Amino acid sequence: MAVSKRKTERAAATPSKGSAMREADYTALAQFRYQLRTFLAFSEAAAQKAGLTAQQHQALLAIKGLADPEGASVGDIARFLLIRHHTAVELVDRMAKLKLIGRQADPEDARRVLVKLTAKGEQKLRSLSRIHLDELSVAAPALGKILRSFGAKER
Repeated sequence: MAVSKRKTERAAATPSKGSAMREADYTALAQFRYQLRTFLAFSEAAAQKAGLTAQQHQALLAIKGLADPEGASVGDIARFLLIRHHTAVELVDRMAKLKLIGRQADPEDARRVLVKLTAKGEQKLRSLSRIHLDELSVAAPALGKILRSFGAKER
């Protein structure tokens, strides 16, 4: 009984297509965007302090996060970062010069280049990831409250 009541309350709180927006919806969206932008600003400053651009940090995280033991392709990085392939090639070139990543030809398709983190890249990513997780733990209660207001908790 409580579950159906919660679903009914959530349905009433979540605007459907074509229904009127409530003032609380605008407030929640504004707060959500504020929280995201605050985290992104923190992330950019942390990357800069570590001697990286925000995009280089995102690329390190993408390479590690894709979790393919063979490495990530340049195309994978481009898709993960929402950038064009040639932009990803330039980014990989710059990161290789900084010795953050290493490149090798894909053993199954020599036309593909696979990218892996070097020890230096792993170290930079590890230190940045620790402080990012700490920052997220601080933001989590506010973000959770906002997301619950959208009814996203049980979707």
